[in-house]
Amino acid sequence: MLRKKITIIFLPDASSRVKQIRIPQTLLLGFLLAILLLAFVLTWGLMDYRAVKAKVPKLARLEEENSQQKVQIASLTDRIDRINGRLIELNEFDQKLKIMVNLETEEENSQFLGIGGSDSTLLDPGYTIEKAHERLVTLMHQSLDNLDTAISIQMNEKEELYKFLENQKNLLAHTPSIWPTRGWLSSDFGKRISPFTNEEEFHKGIDISTRMNTPIVAPADGLVSLTGKDYFMGNMVMINHGYDLKTRYGHMAKILVKKGEYVKRGQEIGLVGNTGRSTGPHLHYEVYLNSLPVNPRRYILN
Repeated sequence: MLRKKITIIFLPDASSRVKQIRIPQTLLLGFLLAILLLAFVLTWGLMDYRAVKAKVPKLARLEEENSQQKVQIASLTDRIDRINGRLIELNEFDQKLKIMVNLETEEENSQFLGIGGSDSTLLDPGYTIEKAHERLVTLMHQSLDNLDTAISIQMNEKEELYKFLENQKNLLAHTPSIWPTRGWLSSDFGKRISPFTNEEEFHKGIDISTRMNTPIVAPADGLVSLTGKDYFMGNMVMINHGYDLKTRYGHMAKILVKKGEYVKRGQEIGLVGNTGRSTGPHLHYEVYLNSLPVNPRRYILN
């Protein structure tokens, strides 16, 4: 069977001969299909180019956000490290406090693990955000473990320090430290010549001479353990301050407290008088430590 051909006639101007070309129909169809295919490919490529071009700003924005997230993650890890550093400083400060107040320190509780500084690899362009998140989660878990351990240690040590300081506070509150009355020292603690027998005797306290009815105050907190009259001491009061400390007051004109009453430092307990065996208005003041008389001036700070 003869292949069909298509004749193409060219009609030039009048001076030239008519030309014609005969092309096989299949060749022409193939040429047209090729043109159509090329047009399709060009159209598809143009559309794909436009799509990619439209995504470029979004990809650039995502890349910038990725970079910012890495910086934020690095900043967060650095902040976590600073928190751990502050906890270490706080722990060291606590150790110094315990040393200052003579509390025993435990070496195993004096330190806890840190997590190191911020990881510079988080800023590496090749370090993916997923890896950065993974690293951050690890660091945060480590930090939280450290925080939990540190809080437990700090709570125990703070409680121990609080108990110690509270005990010291009570000790100071119950330790005589002020003059029990205003006046001048007329007779000191220790050996002296008795104004009544003119012989040497041991004076177990101090005598503070002053005007009648001058207020007498408690030099520290304590419990009134004794009130009454004595031939030598006259109207007298004894206060038990605890910690094996007691104070006694004699020759009072008037007693202002009762046995079993709790008194505070500076509270009036009586008035200066001249009762008992006395040569004039004054307060006889004694301090006992472990039931033995000691110099009251050791317990007067001002």
